[in-house]
Amino acid sequence: MVTELFAPALYETLFPVGISRYVVGGVLVGLGAVVIYLGTGIPAGASTFLESTLSYVSDQSRFQQYVSSRDWRVVFTLGIIAGAFVYALTVQSGLVSSGLYEPGTTGQLYDVGGVTLWLTDVQPWRLFLGGILVGIGTRIGKGCTSGHGVCGVGSASKTSIVGVITFLIVAIGTAQVVMALGVTP
Repeated sequence: MVTELFAPALYETLFPVGISRYVVGGVLVGLGAVVIYLGTGIPAGASTFLESTLSYVSDQSRFQQYVSSRDWRVVFTLGIIAGAFVYALTVQSGLVSSGLYEPGTTGQLYDVGGVTLWLTDVQPWRLFLGGILVGIGTRIGKGCTSGHGVCGVGSASKTSIVGVITFLIVAIGTAQVVMALGVTP
């Protein structure tokens, strides 16, 4: 029975373009979390970025709890943004070819100054609203998917395991409802 779960047909159904891109991404995210934890003793997570940044300009105790860790949190967040930017300029633009990348289906390719960039067709208001909802959810959930999903589950935190199960159920349910309603970008 266990061998049936690892049948090639199952992999081809779940991962029609292979699993290598997911393995590479998972290894890089895991290594990043390990480096941050070993360097700071604090689990990595992006959701506390705003509060830690506000500690630069506010004296409220809610924000001041981050004073000792705010600098690396800013670097962490800027690294996420820079990594996405470099990826877009190199791999997505076609400057560097990789079998790990396939162009998205919800966007357009544009030539800007000799560099091909991919821009989404998702309406800006939807991106903004989605960002706001994610921000609210990470505060209510006391963390984000990177904190709970990578570090929390990796350290066998019961709270994080329940959080990740909740994230997955809500995400899968939302995706199914949106797809059933025929919502497009």
